[in-house]
Amino acid sequence: MIGMSRRSFLGAAGMAGAIGALAPRMAWGQDKIVFEAGANKYEWVPGWLKLPEGVSLASTHGCVAVDSQDRIFFNTDNENAIIIADNDGKYVKSLGKDFRGGAHGMTIVKEGDKEVLFLSSLSRSEILKCTLDGEVLLSIPYPEKCGVYTKKGEYKPTSVAVAPNGDIYVGDGYGKNYCHRWNAKGEYLQSWNEGKGGAMKTPHGIAIDTRGAEPMVVVADRGNGQLQTFTLDGKPIGVVKEGLRMPCKVYIRGELAIIPDLKGRITLLDKDWKLVAHLGENEDKGKQGNFNVKEFKDGQFTAPHGAAIDSKGNLYVEDWNVLGRVNKLKKV
Repeated sequence: MIGMSRRSFLGAAGMAGAIGALAPRMAWGQDKIVFEAGANKYEWVPGWLKLPEGVSLASTHGCVAVDSQDRIFFNTDNENAIIIADNDGKYVKSLGKDFRGGAHGMTIVKEGDKEVLFLSSLSRSEILKCTLDGEVLLSIPYPEKCGVYTKKGEYKPTSVAVAPNGDIYVGDGYGKNYCHRWNAKGEYLQSWNEGKGGAMKTPHGIAIDTRGAEPMVVVADRGNGQLQTFTLDGKPIGVVKEGLRMPCKVYIRGELAIIPDLKGRITLLDKDWKLVAHLGENEDKGKQGNFNVKEFKDGQFTAPHGAAIDSKGNLYVEDWNVLGRVNKLKKV
C-alpha cells in the first residue's frame, strides 16, 4: 500500500445543527487530514494497519466488524479470510482458512455473556455462526424452501444481520436479489425481493436499525442506488436516496448510519436519514469504484465496501481493492 501524505484538508459536507443547511467546511493542520461531519471530526490515520511478515491482505472484498474489546475484524480473499487487529492497527490473528475466497459479510452480536460472529460465505453459499475464534457453531444452508433457487450455487449471500429477537436476515446480493429470514435456530421463515423502492437490484448490505420505536430491516439496494426499509417481517416501510450512489453496506452506531459507498466515499446519515457528511471522496472519478487501483492518496477512498465504528467513535473502512486496503479515521 502506498500512502502519500500531504498538508491538506479534504472538505466534507457538514450539518449546522440537527437539520441545518449543508455547506463545505475546511480546516488546515500540519501534515494532518481532518474531516468535519456535523458535530464530529475525524482524522485520517496514515499507515494504520501493521501486518507481520508472512501475512498479506490480497484482495479486500468483504466487511468490517468490531467486537466489545474494540478489536477490528475484516475480510480478505486469501487464506487470511478474517484478519483481526487491535484499534492501533497491530495484528492479532487470522481466522477462517476454510472460508477463503468468499468471506463477504459479517456481524458480531452478543448472546448471553458471549459474543458470536455471523459470516456470509460466497464460496460456500451459506451463513455461518462462529465463535470469535472461528469455531463454527451453526451453518445455515441456502433457502431451498423459498422456491427461488434450483441449486445451491445460485445463492450468493453478501450480508447478514441479527435482530434483537435472534432472527437472522440475509441479503442475497450476488444471487437472486432476495432477502431471507431465519429464526435463531436456523429454521427458514420467509423471503422477499421488493419494497417501496421497487424490486431490489443487488441487495448487497443488510442491517437492523433499532433507533426508532420499532426495529426495522435496512437493505443497501446497491444496484438501484438506494436504501430500502422494512418491518422485521418484511413489509415495506420506505426508501432512502439522499446522498447515495452505490451503497454497499449499512452500519448503525448511535444516531449515525454509516454507508460505505462503492463510488469512492463514506456517507453519514442521521436517524431521520438526512445527509450529515461525505468523507474521503476520491477526486479522481476514474478511481471511484475501481478495483484495480494500486496507488492511493491518504484522505481519499477508492471503493468503500465495508465500514464500522468502535466504542470510541473511530471509523474503520475497507476498500474493495486488488492489493487490499483498510484505513482508520480517528474521532477527534
